[in-house]
Amino acid sequence: MESEEKKESTFKSVAKEIFIFILIAVGIVLPFRIYMAEPYIVSGASMDPTFESGDYLIVNKISYRFKNPERNTVVIFRYPNDTSKNFIKRIIGLPNETVVAKENTIRIINKKNPDGFEIDQSYIIHNVSLNFEKTLGPNEYFVMGDHRTSSNDSRIFGSVPGTFIYGKAVFAYWPVNHFGAIPVYGGAGN
Repeated sequence: MESEEKKESTFKSVAKEIFIFILIAVGIVLPFRIYMAEPYIVSGASMDPTFESGDYLIVNKISYRFKNPERNTVVIFRYPNDTSKNFIKRIIGLPNETVVAKENTIRIINKKNPDGFEIDQSYIIHNVSLNFEKTLGPNEYFVMGDHRTSSNDSRIFGSVPGTFIYGKAVFAYWPVNHFGAIPVYGGAGN
């Protein structure tokens, strides 16, 4: 009888420890996942060669609560035509700028550079002849995929409101050949 009581007591003690561990884990992981960082799986070829379909990334969700997104960073945002979907693209144009594309170059016109400047596109391997001009409003961003011939981006669905951008891709962890921090080409821009 004593042995049965001891087993039951041990079982209750272990169950209680497991329950407390689960509560602590959920209390730490859940807020971290909701407010700070989350995993993201790339779907489609629009960011090739930077990312391939099936790549696993870590998305920093906290930085844009304190500062605005910068040019050439890769962001995750709610698709403007269906906010239940998330897209991954690179920021090309910032609020109140004009994005001008001619042939294979993209120029940015803003207050600091009224004559414009050409952005770094050294990451592009799938060039396409581009011809458009888009002026952005106060809280609008122009985004494009790195695979310009295979990307549904701001050329098609228009600018992205800043409130739709919820994270910055900061780290790739799978597959192993893409493991590491995500580079920002050409710096943050002007």
